[in-house]
Amino acid sequence: MPLSRRRFFTLAGLTGASVLGASALAACGGASVSPNTLRVAIAGEPDQLDPQKSSSYFTFEVLENVFDTIVEPDDQLRMRPALAESWEVSPDGRRWIFLLRPGITFHNGDPLTAADVEFSFRRIIDEELSNAWKLAAIESVTALDERRVEFTVTDPTPNLLTNIGGFKGLAIVNRRNVESGEIATKPVGTGPFSFTSRSPGAWIDLAANPDHWAGPPAIEGIRYSFISQGTTAASALRSGEIDWTDAVPAQQLSVLSRDDALVVGTVVSNDYWYITMNFEAKPFDDPRVRQAVSYAVDRDSIAQVIGYGTANPNQLAIPSTSPWYAPYDRYSVGPDHDAALDKARDLLRQAGIRSTDMRLMVTTEYPETVTAAQVVASNLEKIGIAVKIEQLDFGAWLDRQAAGDFDALMLGWLGNIDPDDFYYAQHHSAGTSNAQKYSNRRVDELLDRGRTELDVEERKRIYAEAAGQIADDVSYLYLYNPSATQAYSRAVRDYTVRSDKAARFRSVRLERNT
Repeated sequence: MPLSRRRFFTLAGLTGASVLGASALAACGGASVSPNTLRVAIAGEPDQLDPQKSSSYFTFEVLENVFDTIVEPDDQLRMRPALAESWEVSPDGRRWIFLLRPGITFHNGDPLTAADVEFSFRRIIDEELSNAWKLAAIESVTALDERRVEFTVTDPTPNLLTNIGGFKGLAIVNRRNVESGEIATKPVGTGPFSFTSRSPGAWIDLAANPDHWAGPPAIEGIRYSFISQGTTAASALRSGEIDWTDAVPAQQLSVLSRDDALVVGTVVSNDYWYITMNFEAKPFDDPRVRQAVSYAVDRDSIAQVIGYGTANPNQLAIPSTSPWYAPYDRYSVGPDHDAALDKARDLLRQAGIRSTDMRLMVTTEYPETVTAAQVVASNLEKIGIAVKIEQLDFGAWLDRQAAGDFDALMLGWLGNIDPDDFYYAQHHSAGTSNAQKYSNRRVDELLDRGRTELDVEERKRIYAEAAGQIADDVSYLYLYNPSATQAYSRAVRDYTVRSDKAARFRSVRLERNT
């Protein structure tokens, strides 16, 4: 998902995070929790609690347990029923009718109806909220009766289910909660847990929803604490003050893995980290210069430094674990990185460049970008490109990106399921996150076709060609796919680490030693 997918890491968007010492956790808010409450530590505090307006990853970590979507991805990222128990598609692929489960209520007691679904999607579209771009194909959303809602799309839309069912920003909200303005501070959903209280800078508490459509959770609730320092979170986990965290420093993995009281789960995620260069800034408007940079950057070294062996270097966005993966290795010229540097120098000579400068923009909100930029600077120095690393807070980074005031920038993209998620917004000439100003008519044609092609194998061919052209042109210089790594106590049962990094706790049981 992009930075507000519109503003990019707005899916990953970080907000200021409190740093709590491990000993402070037990006393947060002065209130203890029951033994059957899951104690969770995340790396930052939600910016607000309106799931359709926020672009903060930390917000979604909490709210995906408070709200539901009409369909949802399972742990293999296959779309399945959620609030909707079934759906039908017209022969021409333009009308989708979803049938809601009967008897669902919001946490405030209001019944869920098709009108709530219509209201939720109209709100996203009409107010152009953070994920409105994913709903561009939707022509209308209409409640047909209490349980049936119809989506009409402009063209056959093979990825409609992923567009309306990936949680981030697409939750079904309660109209009364929205119109009162309380959704930002006291959200009301239909999810497996309900919001109960919040202590700013310290914690958020959720309570189990006994009436959830998937059945009542086995735990009484969840307490989310905010710990921005991974070493502090790891210490709290090892001492038993928390039960689960995804604030796991890669350098701590070996220590945590040796602790018999803990489970460390790691899977390759569908996220990716990248560099992009400004197509309107010389000399990076020349494809030979961009390709030289791509040859010179040592992805293996960056992945090792960032992930301590858990990150997967990749020259495309899509990881090898995805069914949409396509092989590509243009920028690999053998195990000797010197050969890649020679190729890079040759391309720069062809472009008439012996030396040049690059302003590489990174954000202090994501320390891994700062570390990776140092490796990139060392790589590019060897081919005559002097890198000036510009470290900005995330707000300033976003402003500079929007203004096109950069030579190159580094960041990541989260929450990808369908190939349209990986490519359209960032590489179509009309893409909402195409800050680099990339434009290739053939790529536009392929990405447009991919949005309406219903044959899966043909879609795979379309996106494989588009991905290869995007990498050839270096619209993005892909670096690696990080791992989704989460650590938790062995008392936590029936939990699955997912490649989309969703932390869903509705099936969790706690078996503490007493």
